[in-house]
Amino acid sequence: MAKKSMIEREKKRERLVAQYAAKRAALKEVINDQDKPMEERFRASLKLAKLPRNSSATRLHNRCQLTGRPHAYYRKLKVSRIMLRELGSFGQIPGLVKSSW
Repeated sequence: MAKKSMIEREKKRERLVAQYAAKRAALKEVINDQDKPMEERFRASLKLAKLPRNSSATRLHNRCQLTGRPHAYYRKLKVSRIMLRELGSFGQIPGLVKSSW
C-alpha cells in the first residue's frame, strides 16, 4: 500500500533528525557566531549543506499512524480525522461517542 511507505519514510526522517541533531546544532552555532572568521563560518555552512536533507527537523510532518494522511491530524491520538471518526464509530476509542445529526 502506498500510504504505508509514507509512514516508513517519516520514521526514517525521524531517525535521521535524531542522528544528526547534535552535529547540525554545532554547525549552526559556528555559523551564527559573529566572533568567528568569515571563512570558518562559510566552511561550516558548506558542511551543513552536505548533511542529508531529511536530517532537518523542518522536514518532519505529522502523519496518521494508520493511513499516512498528513492533514487533519489529531496529535493526542496520532490519527487523522477520518480514522478518528471510523474508530469512534466502532467504539475503539475510549470515552468517544459518535453522534449523528
